[in-house]
Amino acid sequence: MSIVLIGYRGSGKSTIGKRLADQLWQSFVDTDELIVRKAEGRTIKEIFETEGEPRFRDLESEVVREVGLLQEHVIALGGGALVRDENRKVLKDAGHKVIYLKCDPGVLFQRIQADPDTAQTRPALTNLGGGAEEIRKLLTDREPIYRQAMTAELEVTHLTPEDAVVYIVRLL
Repeated sequence: MSIVLIGYRGSGKSTIGKRLADQLWQSFVDTDELIVRKAEGRTIKEIFETEGEPRFRDLESEVVREVGLLQEHVIALGGGALVRDENRKVLKDAGHKVIYLKCDPGVLFQRIQADPDTAQTRPALTNLGGGAEEIRKLLTDREPIYRQAMTAELEVTHLTPEDAVVYIVRLL
């Protein structure tokens, strides 16, 4: 069994995931990094711009199938990966623990804005341009999907990454 962290971009999946993997003496895998490798170093934003979101989602599904086979790993899953039924099925069939990192939309926006790489690496996901309005809309769409796929939920809005790791270990 592996632990899969899900949630919106900026919820801390990668930051918390690396610390959790260290705590559990497991390897950490970020599906977004695997997609960039598969795309020969092109960023997610470049994939969106040159080949479109459907191609990115196809690459993402390939990566989800690969990480679904991993055991004893901590996996940070891209925020939109669970939109596809096939990806939810892979995780369910694998029997992994799926932890939803829930975070307030305003805090997500602040975290995303504070990341210096955001503009170069992360595409806007709607015609709303990537701002707070987009976050609220996509969370409204995705949260029921996250809840359907999760085995546990952790509210991370006011937690440090270190505190989040402590709570996730307790959830296991």
